[in-house]
Amino acid sequence: MKEREITALEAGLGYHFRRRAMIEQAVTHSSQAREIEAQQAGESKYKVSDNEQLEFLGDAVLALVTSEELFQRFPHFREGELSKLRAHLVSERHLIQVAQQLELGHYLRLGRGEEKSGGRGKTALLVDALEAILAAIYLDGGLEVAREFVLRNVIAPELERMERGGGSLPITDFKSALQEAVQSLGLPQPAYVLVEEAGPEHSKTFTVEARLHTRESRNPEFVGRAQGSTKKTAEQDAARQLLTYLASRPKDTEGKAARSPQPVD
Repeated sequence: MKEREITALEAGLGYHFRRRAMIEQAVTHSSQAREIEAQQAGESKYKVSDNEQLEFLGDAVLALVTSEELFQRFPHFREGELSKLRAHLVSERHLIQVAQQLELGHYLRLGRGEEKSGGRGKTALLVDALEAILAAIYLDGGLEVAREFVLRNVIAPELERMERGGGSLPITDFKSALQEAVQSLGLPQPAYVLVEEAGPEHSKTFTVEARLHTRESRNPEFVGRAQGSTKKTAEQDAARQLLTYLASRPKDTEGKAARSPQPVD
């Protein structure tokens, strides 16, 4: 790779490599490596490194960082829900979007055959390169630097996008997670109340409150309020708010005065 290409790639990744050979290997496809080897002759032959082994390691680093982050962010989620959310974040469908945003196709080192067949736009090659780059960052800078890269590029933007979409995660059931959480705390099940329904019949907006009660008080301890294009979507987002509250809830709040971001009708 030319120096300006490495510099541009590093700028996009947000990481400067101490060992330039690591990033070059991470973007070298096996087709390019085998092509270079075939051009060598006699005793001067040597093996050219490609990104296959790095891709193997990067896959493991990605799974570890993602698992740890979800474990910390969603303490009340069940194992199955955490697994589904992780599966989405490390899926080819999601990672190809990350690879495209980083414009990795521009930097791939491909053999002539792979180049002619449109390798720079192939999903498998781009995702493999992304995972190889993650491994290169890990080997060059350590786990914390790799973790920052994953959080910044893979996890945080996607979770934020899901939240902006009304908290409707097809891979996560917040209501079920909330049901299990309140049971484990010995609290009554939350009440879901439709407080407003607005808009024309074909484009309604539903406002729902999820009310968390203690056994000692008739007033809610906390109320999550959310809007959605369906009651189910609004309920899921309101349940998510209650889960977030429970995660930060002091252990001695049982029976204390209610706290609510919205007045209860």
